[in-house]
Amino acid sequence: MPTPGTSPTPTDVRRGALGAATAMFCVGTLTGVSPALHDYPVYGGQAVRYLVGAVLLFAVAQAFGKGPVRLTRREVFFLVALALTGLTAFNVLIVESTRFADPATVGTVVAAVPIVLALLGPVMERRKPAPRVLTASVVVVAGVVVTSGFGGGSPLGLLLALGALACEAGFSLLALPVLGRLGAIRVSAYSAAIAVPQLVVVGLVLDGPHLVRVPTTSEALALGYLAVVVTVFAFLCWYTSLPKLGADRAGLFSGFLPVGAVVSTVVLGTGQPRLADLVGACLVLVGLAIGLRPARVREVSSPRRR
Repeated sequence: MPTPGTSPTPTDVRRGALGAATAMFCVGTLTGVSPALHDYPVYGGQAVRYLVGAVLLFAVAQAFGKGPVRLTRREVFFLVALALTGLTAFNVLIVESTRFADPATVGTVVAAVPIVLALLGPVMERRKPAPRVLTASVVVVAGVVVTSGFGGGSPLGLLLALGALACEAGFSLLALPVLGRLGAIRVSAYSAAIAVPQLVVVGLVLDGPHLVRVPTTSEALALGYLAVVVTVFAFLCWYTSLPKLGADRAGLFSGFLPVGAVVSTVVLGTGQPRLADLVGACLVLVGLAIGLRPARVREVSSPRRR
């Protein structure tokens, strides 16, 4: 794992890029799976998803010799904050924002996360923001905006979407201080487990006794997919890649979210790609090329200076 102030190796960049792209692609497939859960209680469903995900993650941790460790107060603080913002509050704000704004508007606002990470990620890692990565993040956001399109909504909807944007950034930034000692598996397992009671409380307040119910076959399959692929697999990919790339470069791969959404809707037969989807994907790839190139150039040239 690269230490703050050092450049990742070319191998780190390649592995990190593959992991980050895979993670964001998997998260993007939520769009194709979500219709199966339209009639299931939202917050109860998320609590079930993270509960199953946490159980699986702890099993994976045990299998790889990464069992529970004694957490410091600092680690507990960051893990609770990570679960509260990046998992619980993000889900609440996304759901509630779409009541007051079009999904396209909400998606467009949250898509600005690469810019936030390009600015704040280096600060968390005690280095200066890279102008090229910031430029790349703007290109990636432009690609996502083209894919998502612009919508409409009230000021309240926009405010809630901005809150979701902040929580999305917190999912990465709040993990950085604890990934070094705990590792990707433990951070994923602890954050998922902590989110469960938080979502149960939210569900009890908003849905009352209708927090959960026995799912239908299609709902059970969808919840299983969210737990195994979008929680366990995607979390591990993302938190393994984050230290390799740094939060700023890793944030560029959020551009793969709409790619996963388009592919999943086509595979499941719930939609067809538009010209805007293809143009947006091309812009995302251009942004990634811009943002990742400096790391590769520096690492290729540095051995010659030695």
